[in-house]
Amino acid sequence: MNGTPASVRLSISSLRAHKRRFAGTFVAVLLGVAFLTGTLVMGDTLRASFDTMFTDANAGTDAVVRGTDVITVAGETRGTRQPVSTALVKRIERTPGVAAAAPDIQGAGQLIGADGKPIGGQGPPTLAGNWIDDPELNPYRLAAGRAPAAPGEVVVNRGTADRGGLRIGDTTVLRTPDPVHVRIVGLATFGGQDGMGQVTYTAMTQADAEKYLTPKPGEASTIQVRAGPGTGQRELVDALRPVLPKGVEAITGQAAAAENRDMISGAFLGLFTTLLLVFSGIVLLVATFSIHNTFAIVVAQRTRENALLRALGAARRQVVVATLVEATAVAVIASAAGLAGGIGIAAGLQALFPAVGFPFPGGSLVIGAVSLVLPLAVGVLVCLGSALLPAVRAGRTAPLAALRESAVDDSGASRTRAVTGLVLLAASVGAVLGGTLAPSLWLSAVGAVAALAAFVILGPVAATYAVRTLGAPLGRLRGVTGGLARRNALRSPRRTASTATALMIGVAVVSLFTVFGASLKATMNRTVDRSFAGDVAISAPAFGAGGSGLSPRLAPAVGRLPQVATAVGLGKGVAEVDGAGRALTVTDPVALGRVFDLGRVDGSLTGLGTNGIAVSAAEAAERGLRPGSTVRLAFTDGARQEFTVRAVYDRPELAGDYVITRRAWAPHRAQDSDSLIAVSFAPGVSTADGKAAVAKTAAVYGDPDVQTRGEYAKSSAGAIDMMLTLVYALLALAVLIALLGIANTLTLALHERTRELGLLRAVGQTRSQLRAMVRWESVLVAAFGTAGGLLLGGFLGRVLVEVSAGDTAVVFDLPPLRLLAVALVGIAAGALAGLRPARRAARLDVLRAIAAQ
Repeated sequence: MNGTPASVRLSISSLRAHKRRFAGTFVAVLLGVAFLTGTLVMGDTLRASFDTMFTDANAGTDAVVRGTDVITVAGETRGTRQPVSTALVKRIERTPGVAAAAPDIQGAGQLIGADGKPIGGQGPPTLAGNWIDDPELNPYRLAAGRAPAAPGEVVVNRGTADRGGLRIGDTTVLRTPDPVHVRIVGLATFGGQDGMGQVTYTAMTQADAEKYLTPKPGEASTIQVRAGPGTGQRELVDALRPVLPKGVEAITGQAAAAENRDMISGAFLGLFTTLLLVFSGIVLLVATFSIHNTFAIVVAQRTRENALLRALGAARRQVVVATLVEATAVAVIASAAGLAGGIGIAAGLQALFPAVGFPFPGGSLVIGAVSLVLPLAVGVLVCLGSALLPAVRAGRTAPLAALRESAVDDSGASRTRAVTGLVLLAASVGAVLGGTLAPSLWLSAVGAVAALAAFVILGPVAATYAVRTLGAPLGRLRGVTGGLARRNALRSPRRTASTATALMIGVAVVSLFTVFGASLKATMNRTVDRSFAGDVAISAPAFGAGGSGLSPRLAPAVGRLPQVATAVGLGKGVAEVDGAGRALTVTDPVALGRVFDLGRVDGSLTGLGTNGIAVSAAEAAERGLRPGSTVRLAFTDGARQEFTVRAVYDRPELAGDYVITRRAWAPHRAQDSDSLIAVSFAPGVSTADGKAAVAKTAAVYGDPDVQTRGEYAKSSAGAIDMMLTLVYALLALAVLIALLGIANTLTLALHERTRELGLLRAVGQTRSQLRAMVRWESVLVAAFGTAGGLLLGGFLGRVLVEVSAGDTAVVFDLPPLRLLAVALVGIAAGALAGLRPARRAARLDVLRAIAAQ
């Protein structure tokens, strides 16, 4: 110990003597590092588990034969690929090096559970296909029962059966989208797991799969091939190429497994981990302000101590090093605890996810080197970076400061700070305006970051005015106690602003997503009100790749009801339009114009036929199209056809950008389905009577939802509410750290004012009045942070709405009730944060407090 530098020995002694001072910093670092570690470990574990699962499941497939051409529409991770002929199987089996080959038919199929509700469909795919008898070529393994052998028999993955309450021998309905009555004869696993995550899978006989999942018999999605002894995958692919026709290719089984893994797990894991990492960054940013505030107050409290050290010969560097050593010690210990906590969080989620229906793959946690080193490094750097400025300030302490009696931080805001903040705020507004008008995502992002920096810089300037305004009623409502709380919050505007900034960031992000979500819902409501002219909508609610759609036979059946004037279904198709993948709306254009308001229509929707197409005005303007122009469409079956633009319409919100007839789509279709059916009633038919008649007919076709216009708009926005719930849950940790920061700051500030509090008690202030004074001071700080967060969040929410809109007209909406709830929660949280410091202050011994230095 004698060889240890004096500054280090001093730091260690200070930490031992004042452990409670750094409790808030310790907790902030621990929680931030734990969140980050848990995110990284979960990502590593999920990625490794999916890799193992797909490797095991596809171990027997050495090559995959598939169509060469694939059309990918923007926003889709998996494109639509040209099918292959099942007649190729015999040719492939005769190829040297091939041991076996089997067609693999895949399409959309959604099972109905024992409770009558569809299983899955909210995100992950709901798949159906044929059962492959060769166990090495089939990625699924029978866990119970037998393979399907007769029409209507199916095997279901075990996870789907469990979620739907289905057992072997049960009969149910499979939406393909036409309802098919099936009987479960077997349960299967995938790669040793109950399924591919939340993906549902139903396997039927090859004849049933061709009947319900393909437009015509003799087609398959791919052909799975197994090599004979001594033939490698690369060698097998080389042998297959000469026997395959034009437009068909062969890839190795390893490459196919990697593509499937990336499709199922890659996109999901990328989004999942990115989202969690973003919130980890927010948590650590909030922690940064709490840590900085702690060290700033500690340095202010130790002014006399540091001055005495300087008077005794300590150099500035030694004082700075002593402060940074304290920060390093706290950071290392808290980060190490955070690592352990993060691993514990990941282990807990691994056990929790299956209980709530999300099958986190089994196996041990995978903890990579990055998952250990990165959080530890981030925790230490955040803590050191936050403590750097207070450490430098401590080193500048003059020796004469030892003669001062008070060490209370009464720092205010300088004119330079005000000018700098206002200039930065003006620049951020300019950047945001430029980014939304251009539009430019990067410029808008720079403007948003500049706005955040401007709010932080202007905090001490705004704190003085904001606290005076917010605390004005306290003097009248709480008398002297309220007035003292207001004066205490005003004493150090810089500290008040720094304490409130952590909460401000949390409230800002909550407000941002609240405004964004409300704007999306308002846009959906306006879209339905403006474009949907029908009385009810039939839909199969789903987002992502799930669901099977609606039977294309349902719209004609509903249209034949005496209560119905018009029923039109909107089908889905894909094609390359002049070389770019585009989604097509397949429908009856004449009926479409009766039930949907397409705005101004140039040309006519009545004569599209088999070679005409209707295009939205925005798409027509981008491609230079007008009625009479021609566009070249390439379909997934390899066909290419010239279409004439017969109509250009203004409102594509529900109709899409390209509309063709069902007759034009029929030769090229894959599995046919509608995504929406719009129904208008005959004159004199009430909504209740018409809806009941439509629902009765729809029940025969898989019982999809029949909704009024308002119900349809609300259900379409259901995913937005799910997103907001997830955001609020993730941000709870950031708000918790902000509240810990407020409580820690108040506790340390009360230590500064020990003598002052003792004098107040001596002249007659009661314990309850002292507690109330501290609590109201906490409420004022929280109110200031909440108000700043609401302003910043509203501004950034507007930016996000404008940037995400693109060419779409998005409605900007400020939800007053939700934002009021956010404000009340922020203020109430401030009151909660002040409880413990208030109790500690009330327990002070009056005589000892007066004698404190």
